[in-house]
Amino acid sequence: MSEKRETWASRVGFIAATIGMAIGTGNIWRFPRVAANNGGGPFIIAWTVALFVWAIPLHMGEMTMGRKTGLGTIGAFRDFMGKKYAWMGTWIAMVCLLLMSYYSVVMGWCLKYFTLAAKGTFKAGLTTEQTSAIWNSFTASGGEVAIFHFICMAIAGYIIYRGVQNGIEKFSKVMIPILFLLLAVAMVRAVTLPGAYMGLEYLFNPKFEMLKNPKIWLEAFTQVAWSTGAGWGFIITLSTYTKKKEDVPGNCFTMGISDNVGALLAGMVVLPAIFALSPSMEYTTQALTSGNTGLTFIYLAQLFGSMPGGYIIGTLFFFSMAVAALTSLIPMIEVVVRNIMDTGVPRHKATIIVSIIGFVFGLPSALNVNFLDNQDWVWGVGLLVSGLFVSFALMKYGVEQARQNVINTPWADFRIGKWWNVCIYAFPAIFAALFGWWIWQGIVGYPDNWMNPFETFNAGTIIVQFGLLILFGILTNNYFCRKIGKGIDITQLDEDEDEVVVLKNTNAAKEAK
Repeated sequence: MSEKRETWASRVGFIAATIGMAIGTGNIWRFPRVAANNGGGPFIIAWTVALFVWAIPLHMGEMTMGRKTGLGTIGAFRDFMGKKYAWMGTWIAMVCLLLMSYYSVVMGWCLKYFTLAAKGTFKAGLTTEQTSAIWNSFTASGGEVAIFHFICMAIAGYIIYRGVQNGIEKFSKVMIPILFLLLAVAMVRAVTLPGAYMGLEYLFNPKFEMLKNPKIWLEAFTQVAWSTGAGWGFIITLSTYTKKKEDVPGNCFTMGISDNVGALLAGMVVLPAIFALSPSMEYTTQALTSGNTGLTFIYLAQLFGSMPGGYIIGTLFFFSMAVAALTSLIPMIEVVVRNIMDTGVPRHKATIIVSIIGFVFGLPSALNVNFLDNQDWVWGVGLLVSGLFVSFALMKYGVEQARQNVINTPWADFRIGKWWNVCIYAFPAIFAALFGWWIWQGIVGYPDNWMNPFETFNAGTIIVQFGLLILFGILTNNYFCRKIGKGIDITQLDEDEDEVVVLKNTNAAKEAK
């Protein structure tokens, strides 16, 4: 039994989907806060370096894996690296499943606040105590959060259900330009506020002497890793729908740079607004050190009420947050759906299964913010491991072979030099620094019980949950190797590539590598 291979209708559709994957809530609520807390300008310099050293090289590596195998993450690692390494693809798929389960809850928060802003809830005169009460009342409601979680999972699932061209591509082509437009409108209003220049000066003042601080580099590389989605399996998955003549370097540079542009736009909304509207520097400091949810749902919600035109800007801002969350939630679901489809399950059925599982797995996060914080802590660090696995796969396959034969093709707009090889080979060392730093944070923050797996942010909860997921991947390795069908090397397709059919017979895995 066979069916026609799904493909993108256009290069624009693929790029729009990948940009949507990258631009999420981390661009809007995390980047401005982390940039401000790390000196502004020096952070931006380090963050830009990280884009070209970490994110773009990994994106090209993922495109290589997806295009050489035509399979989701599990099958990609099986065919690209060897059968005994398929568990690494399982790790990536499961991390995406756990991520999307609580990320749907986060999107629900944004959607709820969009409705509050549209109703005019955030009026002039509100205090942070009042916006805190609104936030605490909502998150403590349980049932209401679960309803918004269900709505968000249903919206994303419906888009995935419709397929690549009619669902993901059509949505991305419309919503990504709208997202950039909304951020641009909000940015123009924010930078024209009296006193906004202080926020811009803080954000862009280079302060080169601060680049000697290693913490700035660690924070910058972490932000890039979490924001761009590099190494998460998104690009492996989305690349399975590309055609033979695909510009790997051009696509990866476009998606990476677009992500940074989106983050800068958000930074030019948030920081000028805070500096312009805050009654004191003490208030500004409190806002920027209050965490993602505190900054967004307490301090900004309060400041929008005191801004001229704040009703419109606040509504647009929270709608932008919801759209950004949705564009990132979609590929998280698609990663898991694609792996199930590789076993012979039709897209419609796979989407329903994954959406239901995601909703159920997300209920603890909907009912308990501390549980969500724990999952964000654990699997945020887990995403760094996913990137490490991609780098290992490229090294085993042959970094130079990948660069020469898959990346530097005749239809690439420009050629990639050996700097890419250096970045891939340096990846384990960079990972060790980042991973070690985050584990160390989880130890020093809990000196007496850092191994207690039931704490929210310590090292022990990471170690235990990582161990369980790795064990699951190893135990199911041979099962998935047998179950997943044979892939296709997209780079070797005939010119009539749209007519290629893919096997749905799961026994075809016996013919796979």
